[in-house]
Amino acid sequence: MKALQLVAPSELAVVDLPVPSPGAGEVRLRVKACGICGSDLHGMDGSSGRRIPPIVMGHEASGTVDALGDGVSAWKAGDRVTFDSTVWCGECGYCREGRVNLCDSRQVVGVSCAEFKRDGAFAEYVTVPQRILHRLPEGLSFAEAAFAEPVGVALHAVRRAGDISGTTVLVVGAGLIGLLVIQALKRAGAAKVIAVDLDEGRLQLARELGADECHLSANARALLVDIAMEVVGAAPTVDLAVRSVRKGGKVVLVGNLSPNVPLPLQIVVTRELDVLGSCAIAGEYPDALEAIASGGIRVKPLITAAVALEQGKEAFVKAKAPGALKVLVVDE
Repeated sequence: MKALQLVAPSELAVVDLPVPSPGAGEVRLRVKACGICGSDLHGMDGSSGRRIPPIVMGHEASGTVDALGDGVSAWKAGDRVTFDSTVWCGECGYCREGRVNLCDSRQVVGVSCAEFKRDGAFAEYVTVPQRILHRLPEGLSFAEAAFAEPVGVALHAVRRAGDISGTTVLVVGAGLIGLLVIQALKRAGAAKVIAVDLDEGRLQLARELGADECHLSANARALLVDIAMEVVGAAPTVDLAVRSVRKGGKVVLVGNLSPNVPLPLQIVVTRELDVLGSCAIAGEYPDALEAIASGGIRVKPLITAAVALEQGKEAFVKAKAPGALKVLVVDE
C-alpha cells in the first residue's frame, strides 16, 4: 500500500508498505480522509519524542471497513466509520470510570515513542481495535467526519469547564481548536464568548463562527470573565487567561505547545481560581459526530486544502503555511 511515512526527523516520503492485517478484535479501514494535526507538525522534527521515525502519522481520520479480524461481529465491510485517536485498554481503573483519555495503557494512533509505536492513517489502510470505532451519521462526508477528533477535543474541554449556561467565556487562541471551542461554547449555552488572537483574519472567522467579541491580544488586558479557555499552551497566553478571570472563576488549559510555562500563582490563589487541565477525548465522539452532522459545529469553513496521498509532502507544506487551519489528506 501507499503511505506517507516520516522517514527521518522533518523528512516525509511516499513509500510502499505491506497492507496491514487486522489482528483479533481489530478492523482494517480503507482511509478516505485524514487531517494533519498540530501535534504532527510540532512533533515531526523529533522535539516531542512522540514521532520517532519511521512512523506513519495521522489520527484524525475516517474511512470504510475493509477487513475484519477474529472475533469482530459488530462491523461489516463497507461500514462508514471514524475512530478514537486514543487506544484504551478498557480494563484499568480510569477506563472503568469512563476516563479513557487517562488509560494506564494509553496509546495514540500515529504515534511512535519510547513506550509504543502505532502506525496511523496517512496511508491507504490502517488497523485499529474495534472498540474505538464509531459509525458515521447518514450523509456525513468523509472530509467532515475526519474532524470528529478535534471536535471531540473541543467538546471535552468545554465539558471540563462544567455548567456553561449564561457565562461569559474567554477563548485565548483562535486556531483550529480555539475556533471549535468557540462553537462548542455557544452550543453549550454560553451567554458571551470572547475570542483573542494575534491574527485579525482568524478573529474574523471567529466572529463568523459565533464569537460575540474579538480582540487582538495586545488589546485584551482589561477583560474580566467567568471562564477562560487557553487553547495555545504558551507563557503569554496562559498568563493572559489567568489574569482575565474573575474571583472564583475557572481556567481550562487545553493547549500544550510548551511543556512548561510560568503561572501567576498569586492571582490563582487570591482569586481562588479553579485551574483545570483538558486532555484529548473521553466519550465525546458520538456527540462530536452529531454536532458536525447537524451543523451545530461547522467544520467546512476550517478546511484549508484537501490533497491526495501521493502529494502528501505538499500537504504538510500547506499545513505549515501562515493562516492554515486544517489540511486533509484524502483518497481521491
